[in-house]
Amino acid sequence: MTILDELERFQEAALKNKTLRERILRTRTEEEPVTAFCRLARKEGFEIYEMDLVYAGEEAYAAMKRSTNGGGENSPMLENEDDYYSLFIAAMEAAK
Repeated sequence: MTILDELERFQEAALKNKTLRERILRTRTEEEPVTAFCRLARKEGFEIYEMDLVYAGEEAYAAMKRSTNGGGENSPMLENEDDYYSLFIAAMEAAK
């Protein structure tokens, strides 16, 4: 199972469980939010590790840059699009 599969499964579980969503959102206030998020995910049974999360985001960003003609001046500005943690948190905030 890939990191994206695990994130999707974790998100589905969180969207069904308000308490879990709130615990995920609290990771934002931790000294190391991504580490806290991954620790919580593993505690809940989802194999999500920091380096996998970062690497997947970097790979997605690199693929996007390649698909936009090498990241030239016509490339879209991507803010947090390579940051799966931020995208996950945004989904949790939207589900409040």
